[in-house]
Amino acid sequence: MLNEHYWDNRYKNNDIKWDIGYVSTPLKTYFDQLTDKNLKILIPGGGNSYEAEYLHNIGFTEVYVVDVSETALQNIRKRVPTFPSEKLIHQDFFKLEETFDLIIEQTFFCALDPSLRDDYVLKMHQLLKPKGKLVGLLFNFPLTKDGPPFGGSETEYKKRFSPLFDIKIMETSYNSIPQRQGNELFFILQKK
Repeated sequence: MLNEHYWDNRYKNNDIKWDIGYVSTPLKTYFDQLTDKNLKILIPGGGNSYEAEYLHNIGFTEVYVVDVSETALQNIRKRVPTFPSEKLIHQDFFKLEETFDLIIEQTFFCALDPSLRDDYVLKMHQLLKPKGKLVGLLFNFPLTKDGPPFGGSETEYKKRFSPLFDIKIMETSYNSIPQRQGNELFFILQKK
């Protein structure tokens, strides 16, 4: 059910409750600490990707968004006409073959069918350059069968990621947006 048609219809019908309309505070805070504007950055399942827009506007030159929804990618093109079109990739994340210094997680993991979680971890590891980082937010509420979003826990995430990543930070986000306060974990993982 969670296929290209499903997601594109969600964007066409503006049925995107997860979309807050701006870069989330925890990610903005992290981005503002980055100094190398040439980092090759991927935002998978990026949707309207205010994160990509923010990074682009503060001078990052190698930001890529991959999404199965052409409508979401068109939304970025319309909103940020200076964003390079070739870096908006209409493709299944699991078929991507490039490598990146940094991958940003923002409401992508929780949107995937939970049966794909181990595949997600492995694919993230494959897409990252040596010592590359996976950084972002994961929901911290019980895993449900009703979703997306599908929940998860710090214990589950650590168990899944630790074989392939060093967990640098995984803690309750102190600066989440009000409607997500206490339900998000901010994390920084480095490829082993």
